[in-house]
Amino acid sequence: MKTSWILFVGLSIFYAILTVIYWQVGGEPVGITAISLSAGLALIVGFYLWFTNRRLGNVLPEDNQQGEIADSAGELGFFSPHSWWPLPVALSACAVGLGLIIGWWLVLIAVGALIISILGLVLEYERPSTSAH
Repeated sequence: MKTSWILFVGLSIFYAILTVIYWQVGGEPVGITAISLSAGLALIVGFYLWFTNRRLGNVLPEDNQQGEIADSAGELGFFSPHSWWPLPVALSACAVGLGLIIGWWLVLIAVGALIISILGLVLEYERPSTSAH
């Protein structure tokens, strides 16, 4: 795991140096922005891997040469089996894209629908507390 975060931090440094060189050679602003954003994204991944490595005590099942596949098995999370909320999220996102073409009035309506549908997706299984005080 140590190698992976060092690899991404090194990649971020490489992209940062490449951004400065590209800027000095006279590169276009879009290219400078793209390369600098690549450096930032590599740094984000490197920081996540470093943080995870530090939190897990520098020992992962993937690093064990004698490890089995089942050693890294565990709970991956909860995935809703019968949710209808991804459909309104997708339709609202498409409406936002169409609103950029058609008119700002549609963007405002679609962003409202998108916020409501994202909240519905995220809070689908949240239940209010029923305990009486």
